Amino acid sequence: MPKKSAGLLLYREASGRLEVLLLHPGGPFWAKKDGGSWSIPKGEFADDEDPLQAARREFEEETGFQARGDAIPLEPLRQPGGKVVHAWAMRKDLDPSGFKSNTFTMEWPPKSGRKQEFPEADRAAWFPVGQARVKILKGQAGFLDQLEELLQSR
Repeated sequence: MPKKSAGLLLYREASGRLEVLLLHPGGPFWAKKDGGSWSIPKGEFADDEDPLQAARREFEEETGFQARGDAIPLEPLRQPGGKVVHAWAMRKDLDPSGFKSNTFTMEWPPKSGRKQEFPEADRAAWFPVGQARVKILKGQAGFLDQLEELLQSR
């Protein structure tokens, strides 16, 4: 069975345009990557866990912000590696300067025997949808399409 994750795609309107909140992954593998590396805040969840509750939990862990508000379900997307990501759109405005991510530990440099701690995400930023298409992981770009369709139909 493929792994599955749940996340939130926050959106707002700023200066008359739609913007989405994305996170840049932390750690040494992502340090010099930008285009095609940003993600919605998300994380894996267990079979017995409610996916929306997992999405809210992961958002709070990865950003330090509360994930309160109405959540609109989006269609899950299968990622190139096989993982299925479940996502919800949520209208919310927050200041990313207050962002604080949880951390993970890994051996770094490889085969050094040294353990180092890194943030799961090292940056959070709002992007207009056009710019977000360049920044977001290609397997998650479909969430941007779904969000635009959803908002156009309202």
